[in-house]
Amino acid sequence: MRLQRWIAQREVHWQRLDELLHQVEKRGFRSLSAKELRELASLYRSTSGDLARARAHRAGRLLQHDLQQLTVRAYTAIYQGSRRQEWNAIVDFCLWGFPATVREAGGYIAAATVIFAIMGVVGGWYGWQDPGFLELMLPEWLIAMVRDRGELWTGPILGWEAVSSSNLAINNISVSLGAVGGGITAGLWTIYILMLNGLLIGTVGALVGRYELAYPFWAFVFPHGALELPAIFLAGGAGLAIARSLVWPGALRRADALKQSGTLAARLLFGIVPLLLIAGAIEGFISPSESIPNAVKYALGGVNFVLFAIYCQRIRPSVTAPDAPAATPVETPAAAVVPNGAPTASPPLS
Repeated sequence: MRLQRWIAQREVHWQRLDELLHQVEKRGFRSLSAKELRELASLYRSTSGDLARARAHRAGRLLQHDLQQLTVRAYTAIYQGSRRQEWNAIVDFCLWGFPATVREAGGYIAAATVIFAIMGVVGGWYGWQDPGFLELMLPEWLIAMVRDRGELWTGPILGWEAVSSSNLAINNISVSLGAVGGGITAGLWTIYILMLNGLLIGTVGALVGRYELAYPFWAFVFPHGALELPAIFLAGGAGLAIARSLVWPGALRRADALKQSGTLAARLLFGIVPLLLIAGAIEGFISPSESIPNAVKYALGGVNFVLFAIYCQRIRPSVTAPDAPAATPVETPAAAVVPNGAPTASPPLS
């Protein structure tokens, strides 16, 4: 009699859990209110305990089977549903969040681009006017290859494209991480990286221009550079954002300003890394390929840049604000669930 009375008391809770699970399975966690989320977590815990009770007191097999199924459904909805929402959040960031972040950091990115461009012009000017400046900035073997042999150093490495692509991507990511982290030095290291890279590309441009190799050289640079250079500007912008919050936090406390700019920099970095991986693959497989005409490489670079520019202008189609951040994945049930999803221990039937 006690077992039957217990089943009668608990059955209404099992039915309620079943109703909530049906709603989650059809429309997702976002269809539940905050109160219903807490209720779902509580019912999952209590039903896990009920399953343990039913097994301990050798309740009917049908009851144990039903409670087992209900518990499994709840576990799957809470844990795997949370994982699906995490993946959905990643997709949402790629589609809408990263472009919104780029626009949010537009001023810092523009400043980084200007620093790079100014030093590129300086490097190109001095490299064109003074051969001694070329020798100061570039290794002798590179100058000799271009000047004496009329060749570039960018030819394909047959059989090593994948390794080359990986190394290039790793190197570019390291440079970007340095530019972002350089914000902690009040932006000095970030500015140094931008200035040095701008100066080097300007100097190399002057070298190949002096010896009539500019067309094939820029054909090599354009396909991957259309993504790689913007990624460096984004990293530089992230570092400058951190530097500004450190040097001039404005109305915020310095710690709060750093937290805000650090979040912005992290979001930028999440987008920069895959961008550099794509650029590294292009630089390893396409840019040095002699079987692809230079005109095609220029066209590919132009397409890459235009597509990236269009991507950065994407605005979330939402009924709220255009640049509103993605809704935070629901975590209440998972956070309230017993660790590792294990059924809770429960007292014997009274």
